[in-house]
Amino acid sequence: MPVSEAVRQWVDQVSSLCQPESVVWCDGSDAERERLEKKAVSEGALTPLNKEKLPGCFYHRSAKGDVARTEHLTFICSKTKDDAGPTNNWMSPEQAREKVLPLFKGTMRGRTMYVVPFIMGPRGSRFSLVGVQLTDSVYVALNMRIMTRMGNVAWEQLGTSKKFTKCLHSLGDLSPERRYICHFPDENEIWSIGSGYGGNALLGKKCLALRIASALGKREGWLAEHMLIVGIESPEGELHYITGAFPSACGKTNLAMLVPPPSLKGWRVRTIGDDIAWLRPGPDGRLWAVNPEAGFFGVAPGTSRKTNPSAMATIARNTIYTNVALRKDGTVWWEGHDDPPGADLLDWQGQPWKPESGEKAAHPNSRFTAPASQCPSIAPEWEKPEGVPISAMFFGARRAGVVPLIYESFGWQHGTFLGATLASETTAAATGKVGVLRRDSMAMQPFCGYNMADYWAHWLEIGKSLTRPPKIFRVNWFRRGKEGQFLWPGFGDNLRVIRWALDRASGRGTATETAIGHVPKLDSIDRKGIDVSDDVMKELLRVDPTEWTDALKHQADYFSPFGDRLPKGIREEHEALAKRLRSAPAAPQPAR
Repeated sequence: MPVSEAVRQWVDQVSSLCQPESVVWCDGSDAERERLEKKAVSEGALTPLNKEKLPGCFYHRSAKGDVARTEHLTFICSKTKDDAGPTNNWMSPEQAREKVLPLFKGTMRGRTMYVVPFIMGPRGSRFSLVGVQLTDSVYVALNMRIMTRMGNVAWEQLGTSKKFTKCLHSLGDLSPERRYICHFPDENEIWSIGSGYGGNALLGKKCLALRIASALGKREGWLAEHMLIVGIESPEGELHYITGAFPSACGKTNLAMLVPPPSLKGWRVRTIGDDIAWLRPGPDGRLWAVNPEAGFFGVAPGTSRKTNPSAMATIARNTIYTNVALRKDGTVWWEGHDDPPGADLLDWQGQPWKPESGEKAAHPNSRFTAPASQCPSIAPEWEKPEGVPISAMFFGARRAGVVPLIYESFGWQHGTFLGATLASETTAAATGKVGVLRRDSMAMQPFCGYNMADYWAHWLEIGKSLTRPPKIFRVNWFRRGKEGQFLWPGFGDNLRVIRWALDRASGRGTATETAIGHVPKLDSIDRKGIDVSDDVMKELLRVDPTEWTDALKHQADYFSPFGDRLPKGIREEHEALAKRLRSAPAAPQPAR
């Protein structure tokens, strides 16, 4: 297969720097997969799992200190610090060349360097981008095969072009002291050293598909978003596509593979993607989306046949499990699994585990990597080069109070403001404390490749180019009652909430205008088949101006570091919310 001369020159340069023992050019074939799996097993990077119960599946255990994204070691290497913005760590390109590039010198001695060509996005799509990752990790090479369209197909799409993302990765010595993930948006390049964890090492995922792609999108007039894409089909055959942005552990994967409850007979959810969406304005004035990924890199704990049956079916074969617990019979287990752990369980660090130990058997951020094509709810159109048209967009977060179950924005500008002010309780997907309220604008704050203020301004500009923009909603499946219990059943019943939103997008559905947006009326959401009383529903939909006035101050504090760079439209929405809250009537208190 002919390879671009620009690629060959770059591979030669990296080979001279990293000095691998050998270089393997990946072609994406099944024979190659078998060779790499055999090599990974012989090196101890993978352990084969039970061939009858989990055919084609493998187990990987990572280093103890390398189990999550390391955001404090992730840098945007733009020309100026202002271009990176106050929410990103910044390192100048010159400093990166002086500080980080030398760490790669000789780092692949005695190792194989894999040349991994890949496409993010459907083959032949105007949305798609080509990348080439150079890595000394066979585990990474095999994961990239699942997560991207990997192999000769990428060389075919690239041809003689020089436009590809250079993705350089080395495990190094896995020391956090020598761990860096550097993004160069102006050079279309990524360096990662010192980590083998997916979010830090699978450079086609967050690094290319979000940080680099978001910067490319700003220059070229499109959006790269941390969003799921699904199609919702009614019993009458009416089909709408939606996107949704949710921080980790806020129900995004479950929504992407939602199974309608029996009481909503005839409804169907079609999975397009569970994590990333690339969106472009179409000639019809609508926003069109593709999923750039080819696989799922999902969080294992909490996944079960009850919470996500489609995910459980997807990961039953040809899956790589990372940092879950290992059973004696060669199957895997994690907290929230349907089955009991059984005897002689090894935890994610390889140590014997007992329930009374008080420790988690699986790491809270343990993962599965599985082909999207295996998902039983995968849409027939999931790889359409032109993408799918979006009717509604959802921003959701994990909030115990304040934010109602759902509300609709007053328009695109207000919807952009709702996404910009998104805040959620932290989870184990990123290093740091758990349960702390954290701003995560549009669920993109850790993944935006440039100044967030400019990112919001770009959203506002995209909206101006749309004559038929999608409706924008905020959702919160996690509102709790006074006893700490979840008020909404969640999971498949979230479809009831989405139905109301799609009715609104179609010019139907009833709502009450409040200071924060359009909130469903008490009987707007179908509750047939679920035990949610009127009193509970009132609490789920309650908007308390006092609570929101407090939230408004936190929003002002969040916007303050952006200074004059904050877009006029965002400032207008903040001031308009303050004005509406001042004149809003007091909220009725929940029944005791």
